[in-house]
Amino acid sequence: MIVGPNDPTRLVLLVTACVLLSSLEALVPLFHYRRGRLRRAVPNLVLALGVVLTNLAFASAMASLSAMVMHERLGLLARWHWSPWLQLVLGIAGLDLFAYVAHLLLHKIAVGWKFHRVHHSELEVDVTTAFRQHPGETLWRLLWQLLAIIFFGLPFWIVPVYLSLSSLNALLEHANVRIAENADRILRWLLVTPNMHKVHHSRCVVETDSNYSNIFSVWDRLFGTYKARTNYQTLRYGLDGFDEEDTQTLARLIREPFRSSTS
Repeated sequence: MIVGPNDPTRLVLLVTACVLLSSLEALVPLFHYRRGRLRRAVPNLVLALGVVLTNLAFASAMASLSAMVMHERLGLLARWHWSPWLQLVLGIAGLDLFAYVAHLLLHKIAVGWKFHRVHHSELEVDVTTAFRQHPGETLWRLLWQLLAIIFFGLPFWIVPVYLSLSSLNALLEHANVRIAENADRILRWLLVTPNMHKVHHSRCVVETDSNYSNIFSVWDRLFGTYKARTNYQTLRYGLDGFDEEDTQTLARLIREPFRSSTS
């Protein structure tokens, strides 16, 4: 998911990446769209605005918490003097581990799934699906970023670096781009690739409940939640109960977590 404190440079980078990947989707698509591409993208892009505003509201709090953690030398990394590069690598790994846990719990906790199914209800996954996140889910992910800062004792400068990498990978892994399977298979030993993440968006529950990793695929392999697929052309996206057009409107997606239905 695309989350984190906003920054003009980072925003330009993300928009540029989105435009480039969107162009690639037209040239080498994994699947051909059945619904109007622009019409289905509009709700996703509006939800992105909610994500940005939510993160802006919490950016100063996150920076203040990090400053306090460093001043009090709290957390695993703050207790020793690390080189900046090693601190960066360990900090990114720590944030990514907590992102994995946050994502896993969104699937396992009933109230978390009510918010997260807004993302999974997408019938045709492409680069704009990365933006399809309910503000309630954004708050949950922000909480886990705050916990990671405290637990590992992270200076704030590491957080936007991680979130930039996370956001770029989120765009790539959701993009409707055909990737050579041999290259994808090699890359996903370390990274979450488009093919690996597409399995997570499968309508099949066994596949949906797998591949939770954010940047590094090692977490799924380590905790036994990794699942591979050989034929991506037959993969069906979405969730049962969200096939009708009125379930894909912006108003419905905003209200979805508060509906009594658990479809």
